[in-house]
Amino acid sequence: MPETNNIVFSHKEVAEVLIKAGDIHEGLWGLYIEFGLNAANIGPNPNEIVPAAILGVNKIGIQRFKEINSLSVDAAEVNPVHKVKVEKK
Repeated sequence: MPETNNIVFSHKEVAEVLIKAGDIHEGLWGLYIEFGLNAANIGPNPNEIVPAAILGVNKIGIQRFKEINSLSVDAAEVNPVHKVKVEKK
């Protein structure tokens, strides 16, 4: 069997993992990505330089959503509160 080099997740799966990591149990939450845009003059050699845009990922997180869509999930469903039963003596 070939060696696995990539493991991919859907937007909803990433949101679910971040909800669990943040110990969030209620609300609609979805994937949030913050990009940064920079510019530079680049090229393979000094005679072929062109202006270019460089797009970086600055932050990845979750944010509240008003409705479920392809980026969001319900925290109550994916990370329910587990109630601890207390034994009476």
